[in-house]
Amino acid sequence: MRLLLIRHGQTPSNVKRLLDTAVPGPGLTPLGQEQAAALPDALAGEGIDALYASTLLRTQLTAAPLAARTGLDVRVRDGIRELSAGDLEMRGDDEAVETYMTTAFAWSAGDTGLRMPGGENGVEALRRYDAVVEEAADSGAGTVAMVSHGAAIRMWAAARAGNVDVRSVSAHELRNTGVVLLTGAPGQGWRVLHWEGRAIGAQDSGTEASGPAGEAVEDADG
Repeated sequence: MRLLLIRHGQTPSNVKRLLDTAVPGPGLTPLGQEQAAALPDALAGEGIDALYASTLLRTQLTAAPLAARTGLDVRVRDGIRELSAGDLEMRGDDEAVETYMTTAFAWSAGDTGLRMPGGENGVEALRRYDAVVEEAADSGAGTVAMVSHGAAIRMWAAARAGNVDVRSVSAHELRNTGVVLLTGAPGQGWRVLHWEGRAIGAQDSGTEASGPAGEAVEDADG
């Protein structure tokens, strides 16, 4: 199966660099809307068979143009929502962001019992994400697109793909509407074929605010 993990378009909280993970969450900025509108053309060659989004509003808004182009229904699943920030929710200070991202990458490295302050642990986060991926694989779809979130995508890819590790994933940012393309299957393993760190869209300058969940982390363990 080809699995496209797509980060949602830019939100107001991304611009403010806030850890905003609660449901339903914010909508998209005007730039985020442009990024979402650019996805169908950017992914036109993929032949997508199934389309998923999380329970957060921003992923569903990002998926909407792709759904309109492909004629696919958006399958909304809680399992691919953002990693819960717990007690760090709506903080944007360096200490909170570092705790959030280093905890997420610790899960990728195997310390799944570690708990986000006031939030979930790695066992819980990986289990829910795995369940949606397994559902998609069991559906028989050849190419699946999932509109998800920066920290969740990076954490899951680092944990499940055999050809990348925590150090490499943490060092590569994932901007809004960036796509991580993997191939594989549950139980057989996954490989990252492509990691896109730049936003999709004609106005992408490479400097737009994309929030802490997609930023490079220099000193992640692993």
